[in-house]
Amino acid sequence: MAEYDLTAKLGRYFDRHLVFPLLEFLTERNIFDEKEILQAKYDLLQHTTMVDFQLDIYKKINIDGEEPKELIQKREDIVSRFTELSQAVQPLLDAVVTEDAARHIEHQRNSDSMLALNFLQKTYGIERSMVDALYTFARYVYDCGDYSRAATNLGLYRALVPSNDKNMMSCLWGKLASEILMQRWDDAYDDLNQLKEAIEVNSSRSPLDLLHQRTWFIHWSLFVYFNHPKGRDDLVQLFLGSATSSTNQTNAYLNTLQTASPHLLRYLAAAVIINPRKKNERTLKELVKVIQQESYAFRDPITEFLECLYVHFDFDGAQQKLRDCTAVLNNDFFLIGCTDEFMENARLLIFETFCRIHHCITIDMLAEKLNMGAEEAERWIVNLIRNASLDARIDSQKGIVVMGSQALSPYQTVIEKTKNLFNRTQMLAQNSEKKRDTNANWSNYQTQQAQAHTTVVPVVD
Repeated sequence: MAEYDLTAKLGRYFDRHLVFPLLEFLTERNIFDEKEILQAKYDLLQHTTMVDFQLDIYKKINIDGEEPKELIQKREDIVSRFTELSQAVQPLLDAVVTEDAARHIEHQRNSDSMLALNFLQKTYGIERSMVDALYTFARYVYDCGDYSRAATNLGLYRALVPSNDKNMMSCLWGKLASEILMQRWDDAYDDLNQLKEAIEVNSSRSPLDLLHQRTWFIHWSLFVYFNHPKGRDDLVQLFLGSATSSTNQTNAYLNTLQTASPHLLRYLAAAVIINPRKKNERTLKELVKVIQQESYAFRDPITEFLECLYVHFDFDGAQQKLRDCTAVLNNDFFLIGCTDEFMENARLLIFETFCRIHHCITIDMLAEKLNMGAEEAERWIVNLIRNASLDARIDSQKGIVVMGSQALSPYQTVIEKTKNLFNRTQMLAQNSEKKRDTNANWSNYQTQQAQAHTTVVPVVD
């Protein structure tokens, strides 16, 4: 399934430390040659200070080789630099653990950070240069692979500097990466939302820089959204939030996906399919439209499954794509934990769509469409009818499922008819107003022209 592997595309937008978990996953799945994965890890480590990890990889690649002298020298330089930076920030670290300082910093965390720094300056003689050194130290320990210490120091730095500090964005990215790598998903979820707010609040960014920031954000968010309980709902809301509202506001993150990273449609489609049905009725239409628009740039069994089901109504093709989806899900770092949930909800989509078209369906036919045995399919349909309160009944003697009326309720009919009515009315009023102003301007123009060409004829007695 190497043809559907997205590691190379995703890795372009990840910090190199975030790529290591993906490479470890590929090693376990045996998708690529082990030596190629080891070489990729070694190449990534060349630009970090995780020299011990680099030596371990070197020994696996060169089983009989000796440790390179440059790596041994690199380790000594790293230890020396670490000691230097650690000593430079130690007075600050000693000060912030005192009871008074810790209470003062926590009290000012969400208000004016400069008050906390002024307190440290007056009480402990901490200068701003030492706070800048803390940021340098945090980046260094992160590069060494000490993510816990990096997260702590970056959190402290963020509490001591204003929101417009030159290193604030880098600090937010580093804090998020540290929490992801330690798999502290609640903290990572909070950091992700703070980072999103910081990206959108800064109005001084150029459109290109904003596109880059959003592109990196939606890639990094995959770690959080597929591991946090609220994540998949937030993922759908991030890209398709405007589809569930009555406004015509353009979704900036959906535009980013379509412009820079259409491969993320796999994860958006998976999140929509996995979400409960009551939240997906509107978003499915929008998603299918985007899939069709971007089909020239990206296709895989997950997007093709939705296309077969909702565009072509090809149930045999959807069934085949669903089989292919199993292999894709089992070999995707972010989706492997959702395989069972995905397959269950995908079968539900097939069942719902098939039942909208047919009134009377044999259980054997449904079992074939759902890729299940007849008895298993009957039990599944019985449970589905019970749990979802579907208007249907099973005739076990004839082996058929008889669907009830699929007509919309009067309430739902009114909702569908009046959807976006306010926006259309407002647009009509604006167009009428523009037309009225245009007509008024034209009348004034004609009057002025007539006056300009009028000649006064003297009266002769």
